[in-house]
Amino acid sequence: MEKALRASRVRLGVCYYPEHWPESLWEDDLRRMHEMGLEVIRIGEFAWSLFEPEEGRFTFDLFDRVMDLAHRHGLGVILGTPTATPPAWLTHRYPEVLNVSQAGVVYRHGQRRHYNYNAPVYRDLCARIAGRMAAHYHDHPALVGWQIDNELNCEVNVFYAPADQAAFRVWLKDRYGTLERLNEAWGAVFWNQTYSDWEQVHLTGPTPSAAPNPHQALDEKRFISDSAIAFARLQAEAIRAHDTTHFVTTNGLFGHLDSHRLTDEMLDFFSYDSYPQFATLWPDGGDDPLLDRRWGANLSVTRDISPLFCVMEQQSGPGGWVNRIEQPTPRPGQLRLWTYQSIAHGADLVLYFRWRTATVGTEIYWHGINDYHNRPNRRCAEVAQVGREIAGLGAALAGARYRADVAILRDYANEWDGELDTWHGPYERQSVAAWFKALQHRHVPADIVYLRPETAASDLGRYRCLIYPHPTILTDDAAAVLKEYVRAGGTIVFGCRTGYKDDRGHCVMRPFPGPVADLCGVTVEDFTRIGPHQQEPTIRWEVSPGHPGPFASGPFNDILRVESAEAQVLAVYAEDAGYYAGKPALVEHPWGGGSAYTFGGVFTAPVAHALADHLSLVSPLADRLTVPPAVELAVREQPNSGDRFVFLLNYADTPQTVRIHREATDLLSGERLDGERTLPPYEVLVLRC
Repeated sequence: MEKALRASRVRLGVCYYPEHWPESLWEDDLRRMHEMGLEVIRIGEFAWSLFEPEEGRFTFDLFDRVMDLAHRHGLGVILGTPTATPPAWLTHRYPEVLNVSQAGVVYRHGQRRHYNYNAPVYRDLCARIAGRMAAHYHDHPALVGWQIDNELNCEVNVFYAPADQAAFRVWLKDRYGTLERLNEAWGAVFWNQTYSDWEQVHLTGPTPSAAPNPHQALDEKRFISDSAIAFARLQAEAIRAHDTTHFVTTNGLFGHLDSHRLTDEMLDFFSYDSYPQFATLWPDGGDDPLLDRRWGANLSVTRDISPLFCVMEQQSGPGGWVNRIEQPTPRPGQLRLWTYQSIAHGADLVLYFRWRTATVGTEIYWHGINDYHNRPNRRCAEVAQVGREIAGLGAALAGARYRADVAILRDYANEWDGELDTWHGPYERQSVAAWFKALQHRHVPADIVYLRPETAASDLGRYRCLIYPHPTILTDDAAAVLKEYVRAGGTIVFGCRTGYKDDRGHCVMRPFPGPVADLCGVTVEDFTRIGPHQQEPTIRWEVSPGHPGPFASGPFNDILRVESAEAQVLAVYAEDAGYYAGKPALVEHPWGGGSAYTFGGVFTAPVAHALADHLSLVSPLADRLTVPPAVELAVREQPNSGDRFVFLLNYADTPQTVRIHREATDLLSGERLDGERTLPPYEVLVLRC
């Protein structure tokens, strides 16, 4: 069953921490929230000591008063289970629940996420507090849903406590059955790593070269993901033992966690925490970085998990921790822009983080809607504006699906393997960023889709084109699905380093690109990484001689050999490639009703644009709208009525002019628009056209 948020209208809310503030502020806080158009608050996710001040003694008085007050002000409540921050009495009495670094350092009480998932006593106590909360609040009229924990695998996503070591051995026994099979899967014959007793097996540890056994490291990440999922499951089951009426979700999108399986197995839908200003700390490369616009890629991943979802934390102020403000304050209009960015990509519930900036603790510089002084400010006014707009638009928009006929493929195995493998990991990130940027600037809405063992060709059939830049790990089963998709008329694009490992991370003993060599119509006759003192070679197009260029081929080059008479060489390595000048760099190969494209390099935005031109990837609304590159175009469409909502989001700090070729209505202002329209910096239009 599809795991999506079911809502009758788009709603706004805010994260609230009543335990941080004098009770005398609560009434005014909740009244102002309601007046601003906020309808939901999230509470409780860091308050275990208030629910259980000492082991086995439960008190609900404080949050009872908050829940009752929220109901009186017409606010719904999402309750978080408080397991991300175990109380001091717990970590003192049961130190085995604390997480341990790979080097053996124990993480002490004092921040958050300092526990491990596998200590039996912690699992029991977490299940108990979740169950007690559900038993107490399941029929409260303000309750709308549950959030399990908070941001699983945030801060730290590796675990080496004794409980994890023991659980890892159990997990390996279930996966492999025998030590012989484990030794074979891990290639233990290499460097004399062969195990003869299960007690000899551990999670990865410090090594002289700082590089662990790669197959062990890949299994470690799978184990961590399974541990987090099992930890969430015990809380979901504890809640549903008392409450089968309200939704259960969790928030995040962090490393070493299969969020798709997590959602499929125990959640009603997935939630994301959207902080676009992080892009100012880690911008994408190139001369024209997407910055906050790039956060649409994360929202696209969330949409692949849940087509309609919740943004549990939407950035509303500058971010920073402990001793620094890391991010700029949102400029006038950006908070509203980011809200509509989330909604455009499929969020039907958006909660701002947070109501008021904390005056104590680690997040004193992580600002919310209200400042310390608690007086009206421009961010409050901006949220109130969005509240008024959503009040008029929310019912029509709820349930509408993001529309895209192009998808970028990813998968967990390559993500996790690419953390250790400094070849294909960075290449994957570069190529995905290049394609996402090119499609954004071309106004071609795109999904990001995870290829999973359950994925069938029919699941991919709604896309006319798939981009799968560097699937280093590529199984025969996955290759069969891709071949069926192309045979049925689809187009797929691969980059270098495709198909040379199996799902254990073993390099396969067959010509690259392994299981898709016949689909691609090529093999790899040679390859090279471009050295730090070498210039990246360029490629020269053999078709469309007037095509702009030349284009850099990236930091790694596969030299292709054509193996099929039907294959066509579209581009070759230019003279600056030296010994492989003139060799194929980009090859098209027909397969059934579709085609496969193989590029021997790492994608840049110019190469992605050039190939997109060849593939005629253009905006689906090119006949209705002319939109400058700085403005994002996104489309949501109601599956039954076909009503279409076109979002135009100006991320630039300068005015941008769009041209509307046929009259359309801006649903935010009610204006009828035709001809040229100038969008001020950070402006948003939502058109019905």
